[in-house]
Amino acid sequence: MSRIFTPKVITANALIEGDVIYLAADDSWTRELTEAEVLTDEAHAQLRLLEAESRQAEVVGAYLADVKPSVTGPEPTHFREEFRRTGPSNYFHGKQAQR
Repeated sequence: MSRIFTPKVITANALIEGDVIYLAADDSWTRELTEAEVLTDEAHAQLRLLEAESRQAEVVGAYLADVKPSVTGPEPTHFREEFRRTGPSNYFHGKQAQR
């Protein structure tokens, strides 16, 4: 029995800055999860992932991350993605200082 495909976004790290980024529907990269394209079809998600992985001059480590829909946009379903979204935990700076 196959598993039900859960909604996903494509995430990676920006090659130069190292920031966590997400693929938007217009093929741009965004640093805001709420602006990411939510993929609900497994075949389409795999195709979009292949496209993202081919952009080696822009990103590194692209993969599919589970999300759940919310009023404000997609929200991570796993603590790892929430942790990545808020940035480094060793000191208060960057994204953490903005929240």
